[in-house]
Amino acid sequence: MAFSVNTNAGAFAALQNLNKTTADLNTIQTQINTGLKVASAKDDAATFAIAQTLRGDVAGLNAVKSSLDRSQSTIDVAIAAGEAVSDLLIELKEKAVAAKDAGLDTASRTSLNNDFSQLRDQITSIVSNAEFNGTNAVESGGDAIVAITNDTGSNTITIAAQDLSLGGDNISITAAQSIGTAATASAAVDNIESSIANVNTSLSELGSGANRLTLQGTFVSQLSDAIEVGIGNLVDADLAQASADLQSLQVKQQLGLQALSIANQAPSTVLSLFG
Repeated sequence: MAFSVNTNAGAFAALQNLNKTTADLNTIQTQINTGLKVASAKDDAATFAIAQTLRGDVAGLNAVKSSLDRSQSTIDVAIAAGEAVSDLLIELKEKAVAAKDAGLDTASRTSLNNDFSQLRDQITSIVSNAEFNGTNAVESGGDAIVAITNDTGSNTITIAAQDLSLGGDNISITAAQSIGTAATASAAVDNIESSIANVNTSLSELGSGANRLTLQGTFVSQLSDAIEVGIGNLVDADLAQASADLQSLQVKQQLGLQALSIANQAPSTVLSLFG
């Protein structure tokens, strides 16, 4: 190769290699800083697009979790109300059975009837206050509990409302029910017994719905975790490998600088031809 002070091919080659090493070093440093080997579409367009789609799925599942949590809280309130109503019905039965005794004096019957009225009215208070986030699933004309179950919101779980109001579908006793006489007490006992059976059935329905929501919530959580792991497999950097590559590239960069320095000194050897 001819000696030339105008064109230094060795320096050009050394500079190209140094630039490549520097670019690779910048890439590795970015991976270490972000923990990602695919941080943008520039790194790997296809993989980035897949990862973004999966991130959208995870975002949808986060909304599903929120919906399931809300529904779970709503049904927990409904079940608590149902259990309280069931307990009150049992107490009402005790008062009504006691009032069937024809030998009771007037004062005792009046006392029993007063207790009965207070317990009866407490059912109305409990049912009317069994609301969560605007949803009451145990009042007359109550709202069904609905939760979305997939990341597009196209599938749902619906748990029917249970009417636990006085004189409603499941409770036979009315807001005016009394046990002021042995006859009305006997009628009340019959109504209460059927009400207890109906409320137990309603509680069974609500309990089954709560279990379904719990199972769906567990599945959605596991599915979300699995997708997150899949995204990580696609875009996360292997930091152990990145650390090794970093050290290697740092050495190559130093050697590249030295090679460039040597190549830049080559034209000065021309001077020896004129010594």
